[in-house]
Amino acid sequence: MIKEFKEFLLRGNLLDLAVAVVIGAAFTAVVTSITVNIITPLIKAIFGGSSQFDSLSFKINGSTIHYGLVLNAVLNFVIVAAVIFFVVIKPVNALMARLGRTPTEEPVRECPECLSKVPDAATKCAYCTSALTPTVG
Repeated sequence: MIKEFKEFLLRGNLLDLAVAVVIGAAFTAVVTSITVNIITPLIKAIFGGSSQFDSLSFKINGSTIHYGLVLNAVLNFVIVAAVIFFVVIKPVNALMARLGRTPTEEPVRECPECLSKVPDAATKCAYCTSALTPTVG
């Protein structure tokens, strides 16, 4: 059992995930700093008002609702998503297309009984289990 646990801990994908979490946490700290120290002051300079969203709040029946903190979190999320999309996803997709490794989709058709999408080569619908005549191969 200890040997299996050791193999589990030393699996490549588990180590990759651990590294990704640590780097993601560090990246989040950088993005938060950029948002709080650069973006929100720029918004203040353009639109006026508070220089930090943190201070934006209102009270209802003695409870304080800090909607500025939510705005900061949403802004951080959008920045992280944009960076990941433009720095990771777009270049990897372009590289995969250039190498000819884009995934090809399997041809599909509709099942005549339940109208679900099934592969052309299927002989039985995975959803309603009705018999199908394969159109491929």
